[in-house]
Amino acid sequence: MRCILRLLYEAKKYYWQLAGAVAGIVAYTAINLLGPALISQLIDLLTSNFSKADIPKVQHLALLLLGTYMIRAIFRLASDYWAHYAAWNIVAEMRVKLYNHLQNLSLRFYSDKQTGQLMSQVVNDTAQFELLIAHAIPNMLSSLFIVIGVAVLLLFINPWLALLTFIPVPFVLLFSLYYARRIYPAYGIHQARLGDMNAVLQDNLSGLKEIQLFGRQDCASQLFSTQTYQWRDAVMKVVWLGGVYHPAVESILAMGTVIVVGFGGIMALDGLLSLGDIVRFLLYLSLFYAPLTTLVASVDSLLQSVAGAERVFSLLDAQPDIQDKPDAVALDSAQGHLVFQNVTFHYDQQTPVLEDISFAIPAGSMVAIVGPTGVGKTTTAALLTRFYDPLSGHVTLDGINLRDISLTSLRNQISVVPQDVFLFNGSIADNIAYGKPTAKRDEIIQAAKQAYIHDFITTLPQGYDALVGERGVLLSGGQKQRLAIARALLRNTPILIFDEATASVDMEAETKIQQAIQELAGNRTLVVIAHRLSTVRRADKIVVLDNAGVAEQGRHEDLLAKGGLYARLCATQIN
Repeated sequence: MRCILRLLYEAKKYYWQLAGAVAGIVAYTAINLLGPALISQLIDLLTSNFSKADIPKVQHLALLLLGTYMIRAIFRLASDYWAHYAAWNIVAEMRVKLYNHLQNLSLRFYSDKQTGQLMSQVVNDTAQFELLIAHAIPNMLSSLFIVIGVAVLLLFINPWLALLTFIPVPFVLLFSLYYARRIYPAYGIHQARLGDMNAVLQDNLSGLKEIQLFGRQDCASQLFSTQTYQWRDAVMKVVWLGGVYHPAVESILAMGTVIVVGFGGIMALDGLLSLGDIVRFLLYLSLFYAPLTTLVASVDSLLQSVAGAERVFSLLDAQPDIQDKPDAVALDSAQGHLVFQNVTFHYDQQTPVLEDISFAIPAGSMVAIVGPTGVGKTTTAALLTRFYDPLSGHVTLDGINLRDISLTSLRNQISVVPQDVFLFNGSIADNIAYGKPTAKRDEIIQAAKQAYIHDFITTLPQGYDALVGERGVLLSGGQKQRLAIARALLRNTPILIFDEATASVDMEAETKIQQAIQELAGNRTLVVIAHRLSTVRRADKIVVLDNAGVAEQGRHEDLLAKGGLYARLCATQIN
């Protein structure tokens, strides 16, 4: 009930449409009750002293019945349309809301999540809301109104026979309660298995190159097959429970019909009921039991929707670790002076990364961060962009703690060229201008020239309008890196971070990337995180990290002369 109420609260924009759907249901129900009354009047007319003079009355009743059915169809159409209009709009808005929420969650949230599972929650679980809004609730309301209305009419026709009609109702309700307790967990498992299957499919398609390269097609196929058949088993569990439940309910209600027909027949023989009353009672009896069947059948849609809603709301209730303070400062333009002061950071308690590190990056300088693998070089970039916060100590920008700066304005001061470049499936121009959508073509070309990628682009048949493919699959590693540099340069931010920008490119591409970096030196604050030390020799300062923190810092020549960790790393790369 909590999930249903929360979902209805989310639907508050569409209360008028939902109210129209409910009004249509009420009108449909009321008109639906007129049919048996008109038919019973016709039977009373035909079984009395019927003559040709009564034919106009029959025609009148037939026209009334025809009008009833036509008006009933109109109200049903209106009710269905407004219910579906509200339902699919709610689904669309919840998907957008969920997506926007996912965009704002911190990177720590995604550390143990699968993309396919999240996609299933956004797409599949939200689709279950349509079942609730457009089917379960309207069907339940319609059935409830009909059951109550018919019950009153049955009591009016013959109270004792009506009481016999009600005998199956408590048994159906008790059985439905038992069924709900059994089927609800089954629906939850079904939704989870669907998410697992989507997660494996997404992983396998994303890693298809590696699967083919290592000849793991059979293993990947087996994994997907296992998840698919686990999903099938979950579906069949739901089907089995429903297959037992629905015939059982129909059988219980059928016994009620047998009881009513038996006792009603005896009462008719004793003259306690007229033929018209019996026909009218039996017609209303079908109207009484049919919606009861629909009512209990709606339990399936209701529970399936709630199972999906719980997964959706569990995602919406996740809170980002990194949030703006209420009084966060919005920076217009930063100088670019960065300081790490006694910073300690762990991804988890068992994996220490940075331990009490301190160093400064003066505004307008080029500072390199180097060290062996796993000492936290890339983590420093994540702290600068506030994807994570230090466990202790602080990082400042122009003397202001990053925690006191709004996230949007902080990230507007920083551009990052990552090691693993992500390009969107669009044109080269669109990808370069991603950080500045309003950029003109001349600005895009200038950024590309600065990144030494313009000459390559002009060799393409479509030039800057050439498509890069999904994740930039149509470009080489070096081309993607230089495209990322152009994208970062176009934003023209005071701080530029190169995170292992030359780690996976050839010597020619590395040389061009180094040229691009050197030409930027002095114009803005450059933070160069590198494994290849040839990239950082001209840095104003080199910060060397090891497992104990900052091992040493200074210029290239000074660190070589000291003969410490940096000198050993250089010697290793030369050899």
